Amino acid sequence: MAGQLVDDRATLLWRVLEHEALTDRAWDVGQAEAAVAEIVADGESAVADGGWPAHGLDDEPESSRIIVVEADVRYPSDSGLTLDGARSLVSEAKKLTALVGGGAGRVRDRTRAIGRRLRMISKTMGRRTGERKQEVLRLTQEAGEQLGRSLREARRLAIRARRSARGRGASAKLAAVKRLEEIADRAERVVLQIKRRLAGEPNPNRLVSMVDPEARPIRKGKLGKPNEFGYVAQICEVTQNTQRGARGFIVPASIKLGSPNETQLLPDTVSELDRLGLRPREVAVDGGFENRPTTDALELLAPDRVFIAGRQQPGSRRTQRRLARYRTGAEGRISHLKRGYGMRRSRLKGQDGMKTWTGWAILAYNLDTLAIRTN
Repeated sequence: MAGQLVDDRATLLWRVLEHEALTDRAWDVGQAEAAVAEIVADGESAVADGGWPAHGLDDEPESSRIIVVEADVRYPSDSGLTLDGARSLVSEAKKLTALVGGGAGRVRDRTRAIGRRLRMISKTMGRRTGERKQEVLRLTQEAGEQLGRSLREARRLAIRARRSARGRGASAKLAAVKRLEEIADRAERVVLQIKRRLAGEPNPNRLVSMVDPEARPIRKGKLGKPNEFGYVAQICEVTQNTQRGARGFIVPASIKLGSPNETQLLPDTVSELDRLGLRPREVAVDGGFENRPTTDALELLAPDRVFIAGRQQPGSRRTQRRLARYRTGAEGRISHLKRGYGMRRSRLKGQDGMKTWTGWAILAYNLDTLAIRTN
C-alpha cells in the first residue's frame, strides 16, 4: 500500500489545490507516506503475532454486490449547467488575463443574464398550463445561447494567449490556457446537448457536472431515488462463515466508468481475489448477476457453491435459506459502509478521486475488522 502511494502520490494521497486547509500546518507528502506506512506496519505485525491466521480466508464464503458512490454534485439540469459553465469560463478567463494582460481579450460575465432565465424557469414550472414545457425549452435555449457567446470569447482568448506565451512565465501562461480550454470543452458539451434536446435527439454521453465531467447518470430502479449521479463500484466481502453478524474483509472495489452491470464488473473482482490468493468455498451474489456469465467468471476460483438471489440453485432447502440470509445481510453491510465510512458520496473529483475515496473507506473498514479480531 505504501509503495503504491509513493508511486502515484498526486492521485492517491492528496490533491493540494482542490482542498481547503483545516489547520495552519502545511501539507507534507513525506509525513503522509510515513503515517500510511506505520498503519500498514501495525497491521502486518498483528498478522505476524498470530492475530490474523495465514490464509485464514481460503475456505470462507464471499458476498458481492454493486453500489453507487455518488459524485459531489447537485442534481443536474441543462439550464443549471449553463450557469455553472458561464461562471467557470469567467473565473478561468480572469486568471489567464491577469497573466497575459488585457490586450488578449476577455470573457464577458453573463451569469446574471443566465440566472435571470433560471429564475423564470422556476416560475414557469409552477404553472399548470400546457404551454409550460415549451416555455421551459425556450428559456433553456436562450441560456444555451448565452453560454455559446461566452464560449466563443473564451476560445478567442485562449488562441491569443497561446500565441503570446513566450519568454519568462510562458509555462504558467500555457498552463492557464490549458485549464481554460478544458472548461471550454465542457461548456461546448453543454451547448451541444441542449441543441440535441431541442431537436429531440438522444444524449448518450450527457455531461452532468462542470467540475466532475466523468460522473455519469445511473438508474438502479430505486423508487425514492430513480436517478443517481456518480460512479458504480462492486463491493466484495470475504467472511469466515455465513452466521448472523459475520464480519470479514473487503477486497479492493472493482470500478468502471459509466453504468456497468454486476456481471461486467465481476471479472475484475475475481482477478483481485485470485491475486490475493483467496479461494472462497461459497459465493453469494445479488439477483442482478446473470447465471452463465457469473459461473464462467467464477470458474477461476472454483467455488463449491454459487448462490444467486432469486434463482433456482442446486442444494438443500436449508442451504438455500442460509445463503439467502447471508446475502440479504450484505445490504446492511452496504448501509454500514455508506453511513459509517463515507461511501455514500465521494468528495474527490473524477474517477481517480472516487477510487481514492473508496480505497480509504475500505481500508478504514478493514482496519476496524482487524482490530475487532485481534482484541
